[in-house]
Amino acid sequence: MTTKLETLDAALRNALGDHVQHLTTALSEVTLIVKAADYLSVMRVLRDHADLKFEELIDLCGVDYSAYGDGAWEGQRFAVVCHLLSMTHNWRLRVRVFAPDDELPVVASLTDLWASANWYEREAFDFFGILFEGHNDLRRILTDYGFIGHPFRKDFPVTGYVEMRYDPEQKRVIYQPVTIDPRENVPRVIREEQYGMK
Repeated sequence: MTTKLETLDAALRNALGDHVQHLTTALSEVTLIVKAADYLSVMRVLRDHADLKFEELIDLCGVDYSAYGDGAWEGQRFAVVCHLLSMTHNWRLRVRVFAPDDELPVVASLTDLWASANWYEREAFDFFGILFEGHNDLRRILTDYGFIGHPFRKDFPVTGYVEMRYDPEQKRVIYQPVTIDPRENVPRVIREEQYGMK
């Protein structure tokens, strides 16, 4: 007797054929990895094929793998991970696509397939600098429009590059270089010889 995940695995392999770069099932979840060149066409098949029918894109996020496995990662640096839901078949799928260029990560936009991709892709652009080709309004969504850099990249400094504060004399918000004084955090330990013995 085949399980639901085995049925999904077989349906994916049948519908996608050579477009499947890697397909795994672990912890009751199916993960499909596709090439960036096939990403948009594969996602269209996942949505429209009668045996799959992933009607909903429930999540999309960016990932920076540069520090994955304590720096032992040897693949592409940036990936986009999508979670799809089929209400018709009651199953879920994770799709991962790696951007082929680490310096300028670009993958196709899914906004024409699922309207919900709009803000997710803007967030991935804002935080990771991943560009979505075909997105008609790709601009920052959570950081300030004048923000420099992408704060979820592993090489982005924890303190950032600039800090903003309200200047009462100028009566406006101003930006200035980050000023954090280095300090030494040495715990103060007090030892009592007979503590807890009485």
